[in-house]
Amino acid sequence: MAIDIQDPRITRTLRTGYPNMVAQPEHNGIDYFGAEILAGDEIVIDENNGEVVLKENLEDYLREVYEFTFTTAE
Repeated sequence: MAIDIQDPRITRTLRTGYPNMVAQPEHNGIDYFGAEILAGDEIVIDENNGEVVLKENLEDYLREVYEFTFTTAE
């Protein structure tokens, strides 16, 4: 007669499902560049065309859409 011993972690997972290892913040869409916007992220809304941009992507957005040039004063 064979004894089948199973790891208790497997038994618990089969009984209750996988635990939520990391709480995920609420997803609020994507910005102009396709970056995920999460609850609490700082965003900028371009009222001219309704685009939403993460604040961290604002400089890239201004370069691409409005052809702004960023430089250092001499």
